[in-house]
Amino acid sequence: MFDPQKLLDQFMGGQRGGENAPAKSGSGFSPDMLKGLAGGAAAGGLVSILLGSKGGKKLAGGALKLGGAAVLGGLAYRAWQNYQATKGAQTTVPVGEPMTDVTPKVEGTVFLPSAPKERNELSLVLLRAMIAAAKADGHIDAEEQKTIFAKLDELDLDTDAKAFVIDELRKPLDIDAVVKGATSPERAVEIYAASVLAIDPDDPAEQAYLAMLASRLKLDPALKASVETEAKKLPVTQG
Repeated sequence: MFDPQKLLDQFMGGQRGGENAPAKSGSGFSPDMLKGLAGGAAAGGLVSILLGSKGGKKLAGGALKLGGAAVLGGLAYRAWQNYQATKGAQTTVPVGEPMTDVTPKVEGTVFLPSAPKERNELSLVLLRAMIAAAKADGHIDAEEQKTIFAKLDELDLDTDAKAFVIDELRKPLDIDAVVKGATSPERAVEIYAASVLAIDPDDPAEQAYLAMLASRLKLDPALKASVETEAKKLPVTQG
């Protein structure tokens, strides 16, 4: 079995914290760590391959140290907390506060489980959501699949991880399978956040997919907007 967390990191163009230059506990999402993630397309990694030339945003120098699950968990957490704040609910995060120092609050929650098994399961759910979103406009035809598979051969992926990506790409788009992973309202937010980061924000078909996904996930329009707002705050570099 491949490592779902590592594959999720590779999808987002980063590396898992602790494998190279780990982030210190409590360091949060600094601009350097998040530099290169787009507010609409997390490129520079496998997602950029799935999107072809549509994204154009890249990570700077492998700066993403926290890991894909931590980034997505933090984004979803921020969106959830800000949404709750607008409803007058109790929240510990001031609305509009920069996206920093959230990792300690997210660790151990439904957004970022501490148990390895649970985090691996979450990573698989998010991977499937990102692949589904990336092919939502139907642009990955047979010829493009060949190109993607050839590029996959050049990456540091083990056989099982490569097989997982190829199998998911070949499957018909199944929004029901994506929605099935939303075992809680918080998980639904995280699935939507992952999907937002895996699409071309200017593609009408992919925007339509996001609208359908949000509806199927039963996201309040204000919560949907909160996720999209937080995604746009992630610093980017044009590649």
